[in-house]
Amino acid sequence: MPIDITMPALSPTMEEGKLAKWHVKEGDSVSSGDVIAEIETDKATMEVEAVDEGKIGKILVAEGTENVKVNAVIAVLLQEGEDASAVSAPKAEAPKAAPAPAAAAEAPKAAAPAPAAPNANTGSSAPAAATKAPAKSEGGRVFASPLAKRLAKDAGIDLSSIAGSGPKGRVVKSDVEAAKSGKGVSKPAAGAPAAVAAPAAGMSKNQVMALYEEGSYEVVPNDGMRKVVAARLTESKQTVPHFYLTLDCKIDALMAAREQINAAAPKGKDGKPGYKLSVNDFVMKAWAVALQRVPAANATWAGDSILYHKRSDVAVAVSVPGGLFTPVVKSCDTKTLREISEEVKDLATRAKSKKLAPHEYQGGSSSVSNLGMFGIKHFAAVINPPHGTILAVGAGEERVYPENGQIKIGQFMTVTLSCDHRAVDGALGAELLGVFKGLIENPVMMLA
Repeated sequence: MPIDITMPALSPTMEEGKLAKWHVKEGDSVSSGDVIAEIETDKATMEVEAVDEGKIGKILVAEGTENVKVNAVIAVLLQEGEDASAVSAPKAEAPKAAPAPAAAAEAPKAAAPAPAAPNANTGSSAPAAATKAPAKSEGGRVFASPLAKRLAKDAGIDLSSIAGSGPKGRVVKSDVEAAKSGKGVSKPAAGAPAAVAAPAAGMSKNQVMALYEEGSYEVVPNDGMRKVVAARLTESKQTVPHFYLTLDCKIDALMAAREQINAAAPKGKDGKPGYKLSVNDFVMKAWAVALQRVPAANATWAGDSILYHKRSDVAVAVSVPGGLFTPVVKSCDTKTLREISEEVKDLATRAKSKKLAPHEYQGGSSSVSNLGMFGIKHFAAVINPPHGTILAVGAGEERVYPENGQIKIGQFMTVTLSCDHRAVDGALGAELLGVFKGLIENPVMMLA
């Protein structure tokens, strides 16, 4: 009996993916463990292996196909002795029964003429044929041509708000196009004054495009990663009650320690140092230790519960073309600065080539987002659900500051903590940030 090869779920949250490439063709023999295809999710490209041996009888989903649902049949594997005739055609959905026709079609009743009103475009009070309301059946359906319905749907326009110029008030293509350009005549709702529609946050592509001059832009479809990033961050800002805490950290001691450690790095045969720590490595270590010292803040919201994490699994935001990854450094507080540096570099390199496994970018209780290398002084980051916090790190810079009545110059770095108020309250977030400040200003305390 033929075996169905289905779209695998490469992560617990995966619902669909792109069948990027087939490594086999119909008629090829495969064994268990052979790579037969590549699947792209929003975060990674993964290889799919055959779990049985046999011959590829039929490929049902062509490579390059997007939005393939998990568990959908993508190919059929024939066992020994079977041929392509054993492959049954995919079952087609039964067509829906058409609604029964009405016993008799009644012509819409003509409405009594309304009092003349000033024309919105001309200012005159003479009624025009184009200002009549769209014709409706007794059931309230607006009469419109199929093309007009499709154009209105694409543009996000309510047909009932358009005055039809066709026979008996029928809405036609020109009415919809006029409405899109703002030159059409709209019908106000009964008993309500006419109002100008304001752009909504969830505008359709056609509505947005209508705001700009044709030819002045390039349309680039969003890929899976961009769609997921947009959906998750929109969900975060809409459902997670953010609050923000900002303070400055004096980093003279950190910079001196970093210089000493890097200077002591052994040189390889090529003369290059064996390692080079960054400021972000110190930030990751200090933040992980701070989460251990304030365990009540190492938390994530879980609906009817709060999860208090025993480990400091800290994610680091990595920018990649078209989006970002947040790979997680597990038990970050227990690792040395050098181990953190090497792991972050490895995760970032593989993130940019989409070679991370799902377990490497899922989980964690907090994140670090550092834009200091771009010269950004201060910013507030959006929490990456289900994390309870995210630390935004700005650039280090020289600043003038007073100390004991004297004016001095030192290096400072501004950090902003975004907290999920459901899991971390204001005083708790302030305590966590205060511990971090103490560690980052006195790096040796990370070892205490």
